Amino acid sequence: MDSWLIAVTALLPLTALMLVFQENPYHALVIRGIIGAVAALLYAILGAADVALTEALVGTMLSIMLYAVAVRSSLVLRLGILASALSTDSLDHLLAAIREAVAPYHLRVELIIYPTFEQLKIALRDREIHALCAEETTQLLTMTRVARLYTILKPHLTSLTELVYYPLPSEEESAA
Repeated sequence: MDSWLIAVTALLPLTALMLVFQENPYHALVIRGIIGAVAALLYAILGAADVALTEALVGTMLSIMLYAVAVRSSLVLRLGILASALSTDSLDHLLAAIREAVAPYHLRVELIIYPTFEQLKIALRDREIHALCAEETTQLLTMTRVARLYTILKPHLTSLTELVYYPLPSEEESAA
């Protein structure tokens, strides 16, 4: 057996291990593409051109595109804010702290603007947003309905805002 064939064959489990231990989902997508390319190369070397072409088209290109769409849409923190609070310095500091807190988890913050506090609370209750920021007298109030998000934000936001966990009733509890 040729030494280059052994090297190409060894790339497959090595890249699979890299994929398993990857924390960044975008890097994992790239590594998944490398696995598909190596597998297609290996199939082509071994004489299975039809399998190699299928792996290159479906296993690499199509699956990466679908995974990219899924990862992009699932790694969003939808933050509702009041339109009146947009131009305040305290909100700018708070948004910077939130972005810094969620950066290790590869979340991007998407701001959703609401005209009134009542609409903001309704959006949180109806699960349109994950958290809200509003000005309450002299301090900012941040509420979230996601327990994991509360755990992530708590150490970073204690000096800037009052952070409140607002658990929503489950479907069964609200029906009873």
